[in-house]
Amino acid sequence: MSGRLAVQRTLVRVQSCLEVAMPEPEQTSSVVFRGGTVLLMDDAHTVLTDADVLVVGDKIAAVGPHLDAPPDALVVDAHGGIVMPGMIDTHRHMWQTAMRGYGADWTLTQYFVWYYLEHGRVFRPEDIYAGNLVSAWESLEAGVTTTVDWSHGLQTTDHAEAAVDALQAVPGRFVLAYGNIQAGPWEWTADPAVRSFFGRHTSSDLLGFQLAFDVTGDPAFPEQAAFEAARELGLPVTTHAGVWGATNDDGIRLMHEHGFMTPETVYVHAATLNTDSYQRIAASGGSISVSTESEQSAGQGYPPTWQVRRHDIPVSLSMDTSVWWSGDLFSAMRTTLGADRSREHLEAHVKGETVTNSHLRAEHVVDWATRGGAHALGREDLGRLQPGAKADVILIKNDDSPVSFPLVNPYGHVAFQAQRGDVDTVLVDGRVVKLAHRLVGADLPAIRRTVEATVEHVRSSIGEQAWVGGMHPELPGTEVLDNPYQYTEYKSESTHGARGSMFGDDDPVSPDQG
Repeated sequence: MSGRLAVQRTLVRVQSCLEVAMPEPEQTSSVVFRGGTVLLMDDAHTVLTDADVLVVGDKIAAVGPHLDAPPDALVVDAHGGIVMPGMIDTHRHMWQTAMRGYGADWTLTQYFVWYYLEHGRVFRPEDIYAGNLVSAWESLEAGVTTTVDWSHGLQTTDHAEAAVDALQAVPGRFVLAYGNIQAGPWEWTADPAVRSFFGRHTSSDLLGFQLAFDVTGDPAFPEQAAFEAARELGLPVTTHAGVWGATNDDGIRLMHEHGFMTPETVYVHAATLNTDSYQRIAASGGSISVSTESEQSAGQGYPPTWQVRRHDIPVSLSMDTSVWWSGDLFSAMRTTLGADRSREHLEAHVKGETVTNSHLRAEHVVDWATRGGAHALGREDLGRLQPGAKADVILIKNDDSPVSFPLVNPYGHVAFQAQRGDVDTVLVDGRVVKLAHRLVGADLPAIRRTVEATVEHVRSSIGEQAWVGGMHPELPGTEVLDNPYQYTEYKSESTHGARGSMFGDDDPVSPDQG
């Protein structure tokens, strides 16, 4: 049996199991959210209280108080909750989700070694499928209605087909950013099989495509061929830029000098760039995808929003990979606020100054998690609750949690108080995919079995010693500084008096008894 045929049969078995176990949810042509606090996500950051959102078909039909709805509309009680656009993650390595939490203690170097140089090659097409499948459902469960699958594990087009199959098996909105870390982008973009893949798959409303590759800064600019392929295929490019030790300002300069920086280009991380590079990005209209959890922990550089906002560069948020971090944008919003404000305070303290007003506000990061992602993807019909926009809508409501009230500052509540477990209802393209805190149509036991098969394959392929060693990298020693102060036992009248007054003068506690 050929490798391709074996993969196809494996995927058919998995998909058949899922199709049998996951019946289509009952869908109506209209849904109305009643009485919620509504974040329109417009330029004025408008908030409506005790308002309704009416969805008809795949579009937002109306927003306002006491809306008339068709008699067959599904009514969702939004009182006490927040209705907002579905969130958009512009950079997630979905295929790695089958290894959830494995690299919790990694540095970026360890990540590169494990995936790029050593064990990333053992991932089969069915393992790509497994990671994408669980990641896609995870996104929806957390209120992320559009996710960019930064899929740089596509060693063959069989892997790419598996990635697409998984995304199309889940009722979300996705973008497959095609990449291959095991080959140079000038090599795999020239592969006739890859060109044939894009001949079979073109962008649609629910599944878009990008090319995903990095620019090293090599003066020969070998990546030029990949950019030319992107132009020929009519696909945007997403690239890890400004990553310490990997990509740098020379890469940005080469892209700019050769005319490959466009408004559609998404620069991921962009954490170690200089002013000139930020100016080139700003002038060309590109946007930056900030993965704050990743940048804080892995070492790409300090999360760049504290300086990016000074260049007026559009920002979106992303989670990077669940092999390390969480998969929800609530975490991205709060960590981004924390990192930006921390840096602002630090910069002020160095100059002997005090920050009295924070520049980055809760409403800004909520905007980045919604409209920012829509702008990065060129989808102005997403990320907002306005008539005519696509009906990607979420309701944040949890009547069983004391954290759900009082709802005083809606943007602050979303950014600092809410979490994925508070996502009550999710619509994608007008379709209900989560209702009353439960995913609609997801057979989690079947998905679990699929992922467990991948974990077992990877573990057995690399061997137990490598598996344990990869998950538990060596812990470096910590030098304990000399302390000139010595702790000594002493007594004084004041301490004795305090002891006596606390425990009673008639029954003092001796040091031995204490």
